[in-house]
Amino acid sequence: MHMKDTLARLPYRLALASACAVLAACGAREPAEPPPRPAPAITVRPDAQAAVWTVPGMIAAPESTPLSFRQAGLILQRHAGLGDAVRAGQVLAELDPDPWRQNLESAQALYQAAREALDVAERQWRRDRTQGREGLIAQSQAEQTRGQLAQARAQYEQARQGLAHARDQMVYTQLTAGHDGVIVAEQARTGQNVAAGQPVYTLAWGDGLEVVADLPARRVAAIEPGQQAEIEPVAMPGTRLPARVREVARAADPATLGFRVKLRLDAVDPALRQGMTATVRFRTNESSGARYTLPATALFHRGDHPAVWVVGADGALALRTVEVAAYGADTVTVSGGIEPGQVVLAQGAHTVSEGQRVETVPYRPHAAAPAGDGR
Repeated sequence: MHMKDTLARLPYRLALASACAVLAACGAREPAEPPPRPAPAITVRPDAQAAVWTVPGMIAAPESTPLSFRQAGLILQRHAGLGDAVRAGQVLAELDPDPWRQNLESAQALYQAAREALDVAERQWRRDRTQGREGLIAQSQAEQTRGQLAQARAQYEQARQGLAHARDQMVYTQLTAGHDGVIVAEQARTGQNVAAGQPVYTLAWGDGLEVVADLPARRVAAIEPGQQAEIEPVAMPGTRLPARVREVARAADPATLGFRVKLRLDAVDPALRQGMTATVRFRTNESSGARYTLPATALFHRGDHPAVWVVGADGALALRTVEVAAYGADTVTVSGGIEPGQVVLAQGAHTVSEGQRVETVPYRPHAAAPAGDGR
């Protein structure tokens, strides 16, 4: 009976073993690959126009000069203020003249005394010279008189120069404008003691108007005198004024690290005022060639080199190094490294990896990038 029971149960045991083997095989399978994540993408197309980049600027006069007294003193009066239009020779400020008036009076007294002493010495010399020729006085006395005359002349010349200097000091108590222009800065106040050469005003002058702008180091190499640009004053939206580069600084400003560029306006609008801010537009001055404007969020970096993610036909991502021709406020213009028709990841460049598969969706500039897992 035992043998019969074992044989009877054999098919059941075989079926059970088979089922276990099947279940074990199922448990050994790898988990299914997650579906591709959605990714905003854009199709590469050449730009229809040349790349343009902008920098902020300010309307200014062609020349700017600090005005200061030639000597120290107390500012007694100021006759001009910020924004005033002044004429050449106009008195702008005055120092307290009392100390210099006393010097002038003393110099005048010394000069008068030296003048009289010289007159006496000249008369004495003429008399002694005549008497010496006639033998009425000793030759040594005549020589002594001539020496006294030379000393009187030296003292007179010293007194004359002292008087001229004292008069200049009185003149220098007044600060005058050297050119027709506009006061664009005030650096000292009435009642303030100033040193010689300490700026009191800044005078902007010159014919016409220009625009000054500070360019970053990566831009200044492409700018040269005579290059054309457009100026759009912030206070005059839509107004485009032609301008031409007049001067490019050879060294960076230590404070801003920018390179100062001055542009001459071809025609001055009567509504323009010094100190107005403006947008300066430059066109790329490089050799012609295809350029592609992409969202700034598409840019990635491979080490120190800019790059973008190119989406393959199978959805796999590949990093491509590119050449950047211009940076905009929220765009980047690429001049090499990609081809027309390629699909480029527009957002989330730092949340993906090489070879990752994505499902492209239309790029909307003002929409947030879909959240990714970074794989």
